[in-house]
Amino acid sequence: MFKAIVINKDEKGYRAALAELNEDSLPEGDVTVKVLYSTLNYKDGLAITGKGPVVRSFPMIPGIDFVGEVLKSSSPDFKEGDKVVLNGWGVGESHWGGLAQKARVKADWLIHLPSAFTPRQAIAIGTAGYTAMLSVMALQKHGLKPSDGEILVTGATGGVGSYAVFLMAKLGFKVVASSGRTQEADYLKILGASEVIDRETLSMPGKPLAKERWAGVIDSVGSYTLANACAATKSDGAVAACGLAQGMDFPSTVAPFILRGITLYGINSVTVPREKRIVAYEQLGRLSDFKIFDEISREISLEEALKCSEELMAGLVRGRLVVDVNR
Repeated sequence: MFKAIVINKDEKGYRAALAELNEDSLPEGDVTVKVLYSTLNYKDGLAITGKGPVVRSFPMIPGIDFVGEVLKSSSPDFKEGDKVVLNGWGVGESHWGGLAQKARVKADWLIHLPSAFTPRQAIAIGTAGYTAMLSVMALQKHGLKPSDGEILVTGATGGVGSYAVFLMAKLGFKVVASSGRTQEADYLKILGASEVIDRETLSMPGKPLAKERWAGVIDSVGSYTLANACAATKSDGAVAACGLAQGMDFPSTVAPFILRGITLYGINSVTVPREKRIVAYEQLGRLSDFKIFDEISREISLEEALKCSEELMAGLVRGRLVVDVNR
């Protein structure tokens, strides 16, 4: 038997609760894993609270990422005792996820735990830090340099935003952090932000073109925020879009693209090939200041994840919530 958060939808309605399950109930997969840690991401909050159409089938165990130890494997790539990391691949949406003490998944979805990290450190990064790194890699591939100017990070007190601020500052860029929680300015400056601005300056309808300010942007918010970020991006600048906390819409015009030649990169962290995932974690290993994990993350139990999902949806959570599923 193992404990898990289980989401059901039936004649009794939509609900999430802690339950005990038998290992035989796990879905098909090449690798059975003893989960050590998972996290509570925005998508998990949507799934648990039912505030977004995230879950594709019921019953469902949420949790879009985990770090664990292999219990059984029919894949030549993994053996019993290996430490592994999973991010994405529809886990927690269409396939049972990591907010449980056991999981069974396809081997292709896993990577070996990078040698630079302990399991706790790797999950403190989790999908949020890994997505931030993919966004940073997009701006690097574009050729942006610190001398090009300021980098805007939106949703900066969230998991992706926190890591994006830290990583871009670590690379020598001047980072401006946008957040609705300006009382967290000291936290954002510890991560490396040189300035903190209120999200209200970006979250309302704006002009098709604004005064050029940003050399690059990492946006986890979407909607008007993304549109205004694009409108103020410098000529030949780059914007990495990786989230939709404000909304899925993009009420913009073609003006920033055809008059300033900016590039909008879409960041898909869900189905990235294993080789690119490994590269992202290697870069995270080189850039990480492990003391910063204590600033960005805090640990909760599996049961606490239910309450914290409501707090996450209310915008009351700073940084990362690491879930010790065995507490």
